[in-house]
Amino acid sequence: MPVPRSRVPLRLPYVVCAAFLLLLAGCGAGSLTGMDGNGATTKAASATGVPGPPGAAGAPGAPAASAQPRTAAPPPPSPPAPPREIPGLGPRTRAQIPAGARQAFVVTGESPDSNRSTAVLYTRDDPAVGWRAALAPWPAHNALNGWTAEHYEGDLRSPVGVFTLTAAGGRLEPPATTFPYDQSPDFRVEGEGFHGEPLEGSFDYVIAIDYNRVPGTSPLDHTRPLGSDRGGGIWIHVDHGGPTQGCVSVTEDRMRELLTALDPAKEPVIVMGDAGSLSR
Repeated sequence: MPVPRSRVPLRLPYVVCAAFLLLLAGCGAGSLTGMDGNGATTKAASATGVPGPPGAAGAPGAPAASAQPRTAAPPPPSPPAPPREIPGLGPRTRAQIPAGARQAFVVTGESPDSNRSTAVLYTRDDPAVGWRAALAPWPAHNALNGWTAEHYEGDLRSPVGVFTLTAAGGRLEPPATTFPYDQSPDFRVEGEGFHGEPLEGSFDYVIAIDYNRVPGTSPLDHTRPLGSDRGGGIWIHVDHGGPTQGCVSVTEDRMRELLTALDPAKEPVIVMGDAGSLSR
């Protein structure tokens, strides 16, 4: 007896099944591997055409990598600037300035035989920064015959070198100063200078230069540790309009200004000599 059609199981032809499988394979061809014509295994290319495993950069569905800007490395820090040195001083002269000195009155002669100079006060408040000019340059006089590295009594030359400044004095009352100051009528002077100019008032204000003397004593002290033949009484004093016998001189208003500016706590020194000598 024939079986009713509704109970006969449906069997799709093999050709239809094969076609259906081929259709499925075509949808996922981008992620399948197969064999090439030579039997070698090949990997499917990604959407960009670059071979790679699923999930690799450029594969279908993976976001494109964004270009990251390259950050330039910061420049190395600049080395600190070296401390400023006093202009015109060479290494030998600078080495004579005591490490603790924070004020330097620099007197620079025009030449070894000149009696005209320029004076500048320098300060060193911060060793890391170095020296700076505290006052504008002043005209000055030195000894009649100029400068010498080996001063002797009567040579009419000013000694070259670096000397401490530790005491002051004069005939007049001092300006506002912290320097030890010896006011005395013994600072009176008379007579004429080398050009016939009057010397009166030259010692109204003086600052003793510690050449061949006992530091800290009155400028009137006549003790000569190196002997009397090496001279002495070398001062900074009021200018009388001409060369000196061995001292350095600036105008009276500059003397008052210098006395006010100098501070014993800063261990002031004078650096004095012709430009050529000081540059060594």
